[in-house]
Amino acid sequence: MFKKFNLQETMSGQNSVKSSVVRGIRTKLVDRFPELEPYVDEILPKKANLIQVKCKDHITLFAIDNEILFFQHFSDPITPTLRLLHQFPNILPHVQVDRGAIKFVLSGANIMCPGLTSPGAKLPEKSLPVDTVVAVMAEGKEHALAIGVLKMSTDDIKSINKGIGVDLIQYLSDPLWKTHLD
Repeated sequence: MFKKFNLQETMSGQNSVKSSVVRGIRTKLVDRFPELEPYVDEILPKKANLIQVKCKDHITLFAIDNEILFFQHFSDPITPTLRLLHQFPNILPHVQVDRGAIKFVLSGANIMCPGLTSPGAKLPEKSLPVDTVVAVMAEGKEHALAIGVLKMSTDDIKSINKGIGVDLIQYLSDPLWKTHLD
């Protein structure tokens, strides 16, 4: 989604978010990502000045202190950024790719099912449904290298083992990773 993103070219406006809207965002985030609940006060403090940045292509960014924490595309759910995921690594369920997939993921390629079922790759034991936002980990690496959305359930990925398993949203060194508000 952010392969050719340039904040300066795409930004159409920014404004502060009302505290009542921030409360709604906090509630939606905790509902969507239950693992985020212990950290929500640290990530979105009640008195923080949350900035909403509207961009072309129906992308909205949410930032505090010039640090982009969340993004939203159209009316899709608000999603944490990879930078936030590195600060709080357990807020999303994890899938792991093998070493051979790392260079492809870092270039923005979607993850095929065989890359999630081969030796060195791992899927969670608990089944995850379609459209679950996941952290993409790599064999032998400590931090996530991407965030993606499951295109099929983890049970289907294991049984079918063909086609796209994870559609990448953001990956290390993409333009959003490099962007800060100034």
